[in-house]
Amino acid sequence: MSNIQASATALEQAIRESDEFKDLKGAYDAVMTDEIAKKMFDDFRNTQMELQQKQMQGIEITQEEVDQARKVVETVQQHEQISKLMEQEQRVNELINNISRTITKPLEELYGSEA
Repeated sequence: MSNIQASATALEQAIRESDEFKDLKGAYDAVMTDEIAKKMFDDFRNTQMELQQKQMQGIEITQEEVDQARKVVETVQQHEQISKLMEQEQRVNELINNISRTITKPLEELYGSEA
C-alpha cells in the first residue's frame, strides 16, 4: 500500500505544480485581494453552501431561494475576475475528473466485464 500512497503524494504535488492549478491560484488570489470581488465571491459561496446543506438535509428549496441563487450567480459571472476564477476552477475540475477516471479504470474493467 505504501507504493500507492507514495504515488498519490506525487500526484498531489504534480497537481500543485500544474499550469491549471497555478492559474487557479492566481485567479483566486486576484479575487481575494479585490475587496468588492471578494465580498461578491463570499456571498456566492455562502449561497451555494446553504443550498447544498438544505439539499443534503432533505429540506425543500423554495422558488424564491432558487431565484435569489440565480441572481447571485448572474452577478458574479459578470465580474471579470470572478468569472476568470470560475473558468480556472473548471479547468482544474476537468483535470481531476480525468485523473479520477484513470484511477478508477481497474474497477470499471473488473465490474464492467460482468455487465
